[in-house]
Amino acid sequence: MSDIAQANAAIVPMLERLVAFDTTSRNSNLALIEFIQSYLEGYGVGCRLVRNDAGDKANLFATIGPNVAGGLVLSGHTDVVPTDGQDWATDAFTLHEGEGGKLYGRGTADMKGFIAVCLAYVPVFKAAGLKRPVHFVFTYDEEVGCLGIQAMLPHLRKHCAIPRLVVVGEPTGMQVAAAHKGQYVSRTRITGREAHSSRPEDGVNAVVAAAELIGVITGYAGHEREAGVKDEMFDPPYTSFNVGPIKGGSMFNIIPGECEFDWEFRPVPGTDGQAIIDAFQRYLEENMNPRLRAAGGAGCYAENEVWAYLPPLVASSGSDAETLAKMLANRNDTTVVAFGTEAGHFQSIDFPAVVCGPGDIAQAHKPDEYIKRSELLACGAFMTRLADVLSL
Repeated sequence: MSDIAQANAAIVPMLERLVAFDTTSRNSNLALIEFIQSYLEGYGVGCRLVRNDAGDKANLFATIGPNVAGGLVLSGHTDVVPTDGQDWATDAFTLHEGEGGKLYGRGTADMKGFIAVCLAYVPVFKAAGLKRPVHFVFTYDEEVGCLGIQAMLPHLRKHCAIPRLVVVGEPTGMQVAAAHKGQYVSRTRITGREAHSSRPEDGVNAVVAAAELIGVITGYAGHEREAGVKDEMFDPPYTSFNVGPIKGGSMFNIIPGECEFDWEFRPVPGTDGQAIIDAFQRYLEENMNPRLRAAGGAGCYAENEVWAYLPPLVASSGSDAETLAKMLANRNDTTVVAFGTEAGHFQSIDFPAVVCGPGDIAQAHKPDEYIKRSELLACGAFMTRLADVLSL
């Protein structure tokens, strides 16, 4: 059996191993990372781990071939979303094959399928006599704000020779996605003052203040929809906003002294997302907070924290990186994706990046998530072409 045939045969068993690790973002990913590290070191591939502050999660960086410029980074996140409250037909953390070659399990599409292909092809890369490297970057906590890749960037600047291309293997059906929107996620907290509801002048209603601020955000959304940057490649073609979880108050007859809500927006490439954050902060400082303090004293105020940031991925049409990506994927075109990825973070340190991986994003985050064997094999063909290119 050839090296490539052996690699293809190893993909599903590798995926089975990876799915068995419950790497839901609230959990540690160390057991999976240590498994990957042991596997790579068994082929003589050294690994570097970059841990979070608590030490219970880690990114992994590894290089096959000489660490010189012009190689290619294969990147994937190791965490998965929860299965809580979802009605799965089988155990979510036990790989199960159904009809049509569908492989069911949490993370099969998003995105342990891609990582499984990367690892299965290690023997192929090792045997190819690479003149330029393949780098693996496997991260933690992508699903909760791309935290791992942000901790990884300084390490990549220091230890990774500038690559010709980064491929973030999120599920695109092996299409080459050259662009996606960014994302800013904020939490706004309002501290007011409790009082009996029959005496509203004695209190400062934090929920009412939150409602006003949500109205301000809604105004930003309307402006971006009507007058902001448009890019018809995206659906919707403008910067979109959402107000998510909100909580405040305790009883109907107590003026709420606290309220907080999360909100996010997804800027189209070319939109100044920081300007929107700055405008909201100015509204707090110049409008909302003076009124809250006048009503209730220095202890009454509103504050906003941006707790997750995802830079947009900006297309570089006609670039060498995009041309290489299309050749490896055996495609003549590129697309865009509506979801966010870590690719924009790579681009922020001048690592050219695209999104391209097996599976369908429509299967991600759902009960009975699956990926097809045929999709994994298509990704294997990508890896075969990659080994050939880096051996020249």
